Amino acid sequence: MAQYRSLSPEDIFADPEIRCYIESGNACLGAIGITEHGPAHAKRSSHYARQILEALGYPQRTCELAAIAGYMHDIGNTVNRADHAHSGALMAFTLLNKLQMPPEEVAAICSAIGHHDEKTAYPVNPVAAALILSDKSDVRRTRVRKDAVLETDIHDRVNYAVVGMQVDIRPESKACIFNITIDTDICPVMEYFEIFLDRMVLCRKAAQTLGLQFELIINNTRLL
Repeated sequence: MAQYRSLSPEDIFADPEIRCYIESGNACLGAIGITEHGPAHAKRSSHYARQILEALGYPQRTCELAAIAGYMHDIGNTVNRADHAHSGALMAFTLLNKLQMPPEEVAAICSAIGHHDEKTAYPVNPVAAALILSDKSDVRRTRVRKDAVLETDIHDRVNYAVVGMQVDIRPESKACIFNITIDTDICPVMEYFEIFLDRMVLCRKAAQTLGLQFELIINNTRLL
């Protein structure tokens, strides 16, 4: 009979093989000029995915699985940016099985990773919903690489223009609020919608999966 292990998020954070794939994927994206998707993004996504489910009273283990999925969700970038959610899910399947995680936990994590990219995503379970919200909320100036040219790259320009981002989960009013502050001297608010509208629609679906109403506030104005 198979012997399974209960792996904590800290076990996953400390695993050198997983960290290698996160760093490799980030290096690949750096080579093609895409914003930071390395350990900083992985840790932030992990932290907020766990925090979202904790705020809603989910069981501790479900919160831990969200933290693991958040940390590992971009490892597929080491294969290719195209379909990185799917390749990342397959990589996670192999890595977590090798670490002897129970299959029902592997399934939840792989489903979440495989459903985090807005082109093919759907919040199929609470772990996936929390990952979507945490991943899509990580918009910040420090994700822009040092050699970026803001005038020609709208993604870098929008990330650089975001000077404040807060995710507010309010269980009592069943609300999930993205509160963003954008420096409009760097880019207009419309540019945020130009590249992130699909992501915000996905976030609304994720919030609904968790029984929440999604709200988007930019520069103190409610837009969604």
